[in-house]
Amino acid sequence: MTTSQVQRQPVPPASDAADESRLRLAGSRLRHFHVCAFFNSREEEHQVLGSFYRDGVRLGERNLHLVESGSMVAHRGHLAAGGMDVPGCEACGQLVMMPWHHAYLDDAGVFDRQRVLTLIEQVTREASAPGSVPVRVMGQMDWIVQPGVDRSEVIAYEAEVNEVLSRHQQPAICVYDIATLDGAMMMDLLRTHPLTLIGGALRENPFYTPPAQMLRELAARRGGGAEAGAASVRLTMT
Repeated sequence: MTTSQVQRQPVPPASDAADESRLRLAGSRLRHFHVCAFFNSREEEHQVLGSFYRDGVRLGERNLHLVESGSMVAHRGHLAAGGMDVPGCEACGQLVMMPWHHAYLDDAGVFDRQRVLTLIEQVTREASAPGSVPVRVMGQMDWIVQPGVDRSEVIAYEAEVNEVLSRHQQPAICVYDIATLDGAMMMDLLRTHPLTLIGGALRENPFYTPPAQMLRELAARRGGGAEAGAASVRLTMT
């Protein structure tokens, strides 16, 4: 995926009401820009997130959706059922859908976190530039359970991308299927997102760990041994 695929559109007149609406999700105002959303089904996902997508369209913003290639038709159907003019939005660039294989994984199915961080940096930097149009990113993350995906690299990415999104103030929602996650993975995901969306309720996350601290802990885990484990505990408690 390249940034040229995310077309620029004319910026609508700014207003306080528009600024306020843009920073809302599930009825709550966003003070951070990285959301971890847990759902039990695609139907629940669209029921909760549909208004967030529609608000973006109403304000003249763009939606960038990273979904599994075989689910694109169903995803478009959910968006249309929620009131979005999907063909019109895709034609004018307000909706860009990309298969997650092109966004997150290379041709060999390997996740390269630096490659994805560079992509998100480019997309959000362009969206935040003067005269550009904001972008709302949504990524379905089911690919992390595929064989060969290094989950520690995924967690490192989730930690590092916070700084990118905060710097450019563009929101991104990582959508996870609760049924595919074990307890350890879910806790790590919670610790890398300042906001959580569970049961349709958006909350600031008390488990959130600053990126630098989380990356040190991940490095300690990889190092193994009693000394690394002790360092991990100290980092968690400070």
